[in-house]
Amino acid sequence: MSLEGYINKKVVVLTCDSRTLVGMLLSCDQMTNLVLGQTTERIIRPHDDEEPSSEVEHGLYIVRGDNVTVVGLVDEELDESINWNEVRGAVIGGVKHSA
Repeated sequence: MSLEGYINKKVVVLTCDSRTLVGMLLSCDQMTNLVLGQTTERIIRPHDDEEPSSEVEHGLYIVRGDNVTVVGLVDEELDESINWNEVRGAVIGGVKHSA
C-alpha cells in the first residue's frame, strides 16, 4: 500500500525501537523512508512509573524505512482532546528480525 494518500496529513509512526512519533507526513519513498514535519515524540509511561508521560518536540524529522513498523492517520479532533501527559500504558516491545 502506498503512503502517497497520507502526504500533508497528520500521521502516527511506530518504530522498530518502540518510539511513537506524531507529525505531518511531508514525503515518503518506495523504501518507506519518511520525512515528518512538526514532529512530536510521545513517551507513554507504564502505570507503575512515578514519572509522568511526556511529549518531546523534534520538528523536522527523518525516519529510515527499515525502522518503520506502522504508519497510520491521526484523528486530529480526538488526538487534540487527549491530555497525553496523563496517559499511561504498557511499553510497546521492540521488533526482532530473524533470518
